[in-house]
Amino acid sequence: MRKWFRRLSLVLLVVVAAAVSGFVIWANNPLPPMPEALAALESDSTVEVKQEKNRMVFSPVDASPTTGFIFYPGGHVDANAYAPQLREIAENGYLTVLVSMPFNLAFFGVEDATGVIEAFPSIEHWAIGGHSLGGAMAARYVQSNPTVIEGLVLWASYPDIDLSDFELLSVSIYGTNDAVAQSSAVLGAVDRLPSETPFVAIEGGNHSQFGWYGLQPGDNTANISHEDQQGQIVDATVPLLANLGRSAN
Repeated sequence: MRKWFRRLSLVLLVVVAAAVSGFVIWANNPLPPMPEALAALESDSTVEVKQEKNRMVFSPVDASPTTGFIFYPGGHVDANAYAPQLREIAENGYLTVLVSMPFNLAFFGVEDATGVIEAFPSIEHWAIGGHSLGGAMAARYVQSNPTVIEGLVLWASYPDIDLSDFELLSVSIYGTNDAVAQSSAVLGAVDRLPSETPFVAIEGGNHSQFGWYGLQPGDNTANISHEDQQGQIVDATVPLLANLGRSAN
């Protein structure tokens, strides 16, 4: 009996070790950034890009922003794949911070925004957002830090917790051709967000083009260009940040 139990324990140990090893290998090989994303990581005369710990910071060169935007990447996606649109947001005058997640899954780094906020004491107003899983975990951060975050930006995402009673500016941006975060799921979260939350539809946009990492498995092909979708995403995000800035006046 003891010999049988030892053999069973050994088999279970091997299975668990193999599962953990498989997860680590998978998690550390995310969907990689496209060349357009890597090019956006270079500083120029308008935006300074700096790597700090587990985050990439985009700072407008000719402005001293008082509003900041923290961004959580989608699950199993290299964080740098979001550099172009976050850089463009910084060009509009906002400190923008892209957070790299443990195992490339925001589930393991929900509270990482706290370190960002502590690192930039000159920022008076903070918004947080994310793509897909990153957006859902950003919403959880808002739930646990209601007095710190004033804005929530969801890209192809929806909260799994109730924020409907929070004093919060929020926007939900989604693609009508998204097969990962389908429109029905995004719109189904309306009762979990503040009542005045706008839902912005990108006609023909898919899930993958919220970043620059190629076509994600299980997604539909977009009916609009990458550049068109990215432009609409930024255009729907910046007004929320502008409203936070005006609240300081």
